[in-house]
Amino acid sequence: MSWRRLRILIQHLPPESATWTALRNAADPEELAGQAAKGEPEKARWSQLEQLVAVVADRVARLEWVLLCVNIEKKSKRPDPPEPIRRPGAAPRKAKPKLNENSANRLFQLIQGGAE
Repeated sequence: MSWRRLRILIQHLPPESATWTALRNAADPEELAGQAAKGEPEKARWSQLEQLVAVVADRVARLEWVLLCVNIEKKSKRPDPPEPIRRPGAAPRKAKPKLNENSANRLFQLIQGGAE
């Protein structure tokens, strides 16, 4: 077996394999911290089981959020909806822009026919 073939076989092992676990355990803490900081799960390979578990986790988080919203006082600030788990091939959602004082005044002027 060539070294190239061995490298390809190791690279395509599942993340939970004994080989990848041993490589992670052998890494120093600074290297692990660096990898965690720049981790991009949306670029990883996921099995169908991992996709289904992510869907279940997202739905449970959504149910918890709905339960909180239903049982909170009407005048209280509602919590933000939960972020879905990042999946392979999907970029993180962008935050919606908030309406600040200046843009609210400008919008009010436009509605009143004050377009210049």
